[in-house]
Amino acid sequence: MNIMTIPARNAMRKPARLILLTLVFTLGVTSTVALVKVSGAIEDGLEKKLIAYGANILVTPRTETLEVSYGGLNVGSLTYDVSLLEAEPTLRALKGIEHARRLSAVAPKIVHLARTESGRAVLVGVDWEQELSIKQYWVVQGRVPGAAREVLVGATAATSLGLAPGKMMDIDGREFTVAGILEPTGGDEDRVLFSSLDTVQELAGTPGRINFVEVAALCAGCPIGEIVDQIGAALPNLEVRALRSVVEQRMGYLDFVRTLVLAVCAIILISACAMIGATMLSAVNERRREIGILRSLGFSGGQVFFIFCLEALLTGMVAGVIGYAAGHAVSLHVGRALDIIRAGKFHFDPAQGLLVCALVCLLTIAAAAFPSWKASKIEPSQALISL
Repeated sequence: MNIMTIPARNAMRKPARLILLTLVFTLGVTSTVALVKVSGAIEDGLEKKLIAYGANILVTPRTETLEVSYGGLNVGSLTYDVSLLEAEPTLRALKGIEHARRLSAVAPKIVHLARTESGRAVLVGVDWEQELSIKQYWVVQGRVPGAAREVLVGATAATSLGLAPGKMMDIDGREFTVAGILEPTGGDEDRVLFSSLDTVQELAGTPGRINFVEVAALCAGCPIGEIVDQIGAALPNLEVRALRSVVEQRMGYLDFVRTLVLAVCAIILISACAMIGATMLSAVNERRREIGILRSLGFSGGQVFFIFCLEALLTGMVAGVIGYAAGHAVSLHVGRALDIIRAGKFHFDPAQGLLVCALVCLLTIAAAAFPSWKASKIEPSQALISL
């Protein structure tokens, strides 16, 4: 008999207790691993859905505003020095920042006040691929424009101009086809017309130039402040603004999901650790005579402490290995049921499994620390008196 074989002999004497204890902790690890994996996939999916509701960074020309007053009466403000942006250098600079991979969409725009048969109308030129990436909430009657001489009309503008999908209209003396009508959004989109960026640049007589750029940045762990600073450094003559309310709202949703999952995982693991501690404490009281005999045979208090911690460590190792594998399997099943399996968070990662096992072992040792310490303080005389 030595210090390494004592835990094995004790496990063979009372296998039912050991199996139950290991099973409880394994279920805790399984639940935690499954929750973390599923919540990660849900968080990614929620992030993509939040990004679909618009941009969170705006890049515009730097303007100067002059407050106009006369005789002590403020008559308003005057904005001047409004310039256009060079599209190619601006977009190149945006794609060259350090956090460029965190930019999910970069949508340049040009705004032109056009003439139609029914009067003036605001025509916005967009890059359709990038615009639809940001405005995924759009619902279109008809279809999205695919040719140069096609427009998408906002709901309010369509009503005032009497337009419908497939109808022809005159814009600045040129014939355009109404490809689709945008369902009401409650925003500025309802009152304007949309066409391709090149077409509107040609109508406005400003080829290669744009008015502003909308940028959508990924939100989970996304350093919006750093991205704004990097864009500002890359484009020092432009004004870069983060739409703080939008960013904070999106981050609030993601933080809520993350906090909820962490709280549930903490409760599960604390409950499992409490059960280990209680079981080990009960075992110490039952094995007082055994501990006294070990002490009388020359085992030190530190060696007794090590024996009980080793028993907890073995339980943690088994629970960690089985729990991670079972948690991965459960997360796959839940992912398929929720149709989020494509999110890519469900691959089996051996390194992650080793990390989970290490953390579980540390938790079991921490849970068994007090019972082990109590066992190490038992004196041989106290145990022999109870015989």
